[in-house]
Amino acid sequence: MSKRKLKRLVLVISEIKTKEVMERWQFDIQTEEMNEEGENSTRQKDEKKIKQEMSDVIRQITASVTFLPLLEEPCSFDVLIYTGKETEAPSDWVESSACLIKNSEQNTFWSILN
Repeated sequence: MSKRKLKRLVLVISEIKTKEVMERWQFDIQTEEMNEEGENSTRQKDEKKIKQEMSDVIRQITASVTFLPLLEEPCSFDVLIYTGKETEAPSDWVESSACLIKNSEQNTFWSILN
């Protein structure tokens, strides 16, 4: 993230026995340009504001529990990382499918960009 190469992070929850994707959480990442000194060229955001925005996202996720089905079978999770094509992945990473859910419903949460 510090090199601003991350474009999207996806958390996939799958049933262990069947490998069926039960939930898929996608987080699109937008970064701001940095100047030559490594500082944000457009604005500075204080740590308190960043923590508040992260808390807001977690609150949205927590609130979604009311309409998500209960996961009754043992599950595992994978983290999918999407970067630009020019980014070299670490040698111990493997490529994956998008892990989409068949006949899925989607809920869009509001952005924390300010």
